[in-house]
Amino acid sequence: MSEQEPVKVVDKRWWARTEPGEPGEAQAFDKPTYVQELEQRIAEKDETLQQYITQVKQAQREFEEMRARVRKDAARDAEQARRSVFADLLDVVDNLDRALAAAHGAGDADSLAHGVELVRQQFLHKFAGYGITRLEPLGQPFDPLRHEAVTIVPATEQYPDGIVAGVAAPGYLIGDDVLRPATVAVAGDR
Repeated sequence: MSEQEPVKVVDKRWWARTEPGEPGEAQAFDKPTYVQELEQRIAEKDETLQQYITQVKQAQREFEEMRARVRKDAARDAEQARRSVFADLLDVVDNLDRALAAAHGAGDADSLAHGVELVRQQFLHKFAGYGITRLEPLGQPFDPLRHEAVTIVPATEQYPDGIVAGVAAPGYLIGDDVLRPATVAVAGDR
């Protein structure tokens, strides 16, 4: 075997040399100033981005806390409204108790009927305070949006075809919306 001559590598990259003409030795390389400026701007943008992310997370936390507070307040308000309605109706129950006590003491059916009629009027007055009104459909044209027909009765002079001839259960409105349709008998041909 013949002895081979060692391979000599010459690095001809100008920026990799420490001094011109010295091959193979790497030089500490300073980045061009525009690259340094770009890296600095990127670092500043990263810092700004992190601040924005922190602000967004804080805003999300505050929003969730506010949402929970609003839900809690709405539930509390609904409960207060419900209590208010039932407190108003307790007055009516008290009057029913008084009417029954008076009827038992007097032993008179007329006084019981009169007491119950007064309580009924009080109920309707309380309902009116909540915007609930009673439908009086007898003698009115049948309206499927406000009435529920349960039977058809023969038409007469007093109640011609398509007119409500009887009321099984009255209907009620809350504002302009139907709370419960009136259950009615409608005059017409079978």
